[in-house]
Amino acid sequence: MTAPARQLGANPWIWHSPVTTDALAETLPRLAGWGFDCVELPLEQPDDWDPASCAKLLDATGLSPAAVIGVMTPGRDLVRTTPDTARTTQDYLRRCVDHAHAIGAPVVAGPLYAAVGRTWRMDTRERSAAYAEWREHLAPVVEYARRAGVRLAVEPLNRYETSFVNTVAQTLDALDGLPADGIGLALDTYHQNIEEHSLSAAVHTAGERIAHVQVCANDRGAPGADHLDWPGFLRALADAAPGLPLCIESFTAHNDAIAVAASVWRPLATTQDALATEGLGFLRRTLTAL
Repeated sequence: MTAPARQLGANPWIWHSPVTTDALAETLPRLAGWGFDCVELPLEQPDDWDPASCAKLLDATGLSPAAVIGVMTPGRDLVRTTPDTARTTQDYLRRCVDHAHAIGAPVVAGPLYAAVGRTWRMDTRERSAAYAEWREHLAPVVEYARRAGVRLAVEPLNRYETSFVNTVAQTLDALDGLPADGIGLALDTYHQNIEEHSLSAAVHTAGERIAHVQVCANDRGAPGADHLDWPGFLRALADAAPGLPLCIESFTAHNDAIAVAASVWRPLATTQDALATEGLGFLRRTLTAL
């Protein structure tokens, strides 16, 4: 049986937060040993991991850098904020681009608009104004990324984590006017399961604007240990984004900071290793069967 060509990856957040150079040195060889092809690299703070050391680890393990993940902690905002906060957020996102360029990652992905957990009500006029403000603040970062050969990927989150963009349709509306070669969408099955009527329909709506894909079960556990329509979702991706990797993103309940940030109050698998390896096995089997 021929193995699927699509690369499969994982995020070290499954075990660690913050993801430091030491955490990568411990995690990347294990990912490679299990048969993963690539890895996401969260950057909570610009000095958490060193690009040169990371590049050496990637080379030694044979893993590809699927994306640098931008982390929108409190105080990182590009909308409904002060000029100083917008500037410091732009600077942080440029550092993410620098890290991506240095290690050869094609994408910087995440909710690149406001701190996770910020919500506010907007009518149609206010939403339009918020999207215009965001585009104005993000446009210089998009251009900076384009010059570096990196594409940004904006992730819509569920209604409990943001009110800015929750669906693919809203995200496309917000992106209108920004260059497609510089910025696209990051899809995450966890959020899509909450906000979209159909995972596959959302993929088709996003189409060529998809720049990165994160996968996990509906409860953030291992893909396949859930009720999601994985064959339909993966067939839709085969049409819309055939060359993009799939990266398992989940979190550990054993780290206070990340457990609170991601609302992970219980173990999501028998072990964190099992979450990664069982998800990898399920994705490979399902892709092969399509």
